[in-house]
Amino acid sequence: MSDIDLTKMNLEDLKQLQKDVARAISSFQERQRQEALAAAKALAESKGFKLEDLLGKKGASSVPKYQNPENPKETWTGKGRKPKWFIEQVEAGKDPKEMLFA
Repeated sequence: MSDIDLTKMNLEDLKQLQKDVARAISSFQERQRQEALAAAKALAESKGFKLEDLLGKKGASSVPKYQNPENPKETWTGKGRKPKWFIEQVEAGKDPKEMLFA
C-alpha cells in the first residue's frame, strides 16, 4: 500500500479522497456479500436444497398495523419510514393507538 501524505493535500482533494475511499469500501463489501451468497447457495444445493427454501419465503409481505382514518385504503406495517398520512395525523394530535388496523 502506498503512503499518502494527507498534510500536503488541499480540502477539495481530501474530500475527493474521502468519497473514493467510501466508494471502494462499499464496493468491497458488496463483493464480499456476493461471494458469501454464492458460497451459501452452493452449500445448500450440495445438500439438495435451494437457499431460498431454507431461509423461508422471500418477499413475504408484512401485515398492516396502522390504517389511515381518512382513507382506509392507506395502511402501514409500522416498519420502515412513516408514511406522510401517519405523520400528519400524529402532528394533528391523533394517538397512534387510535389508528391501529382493525
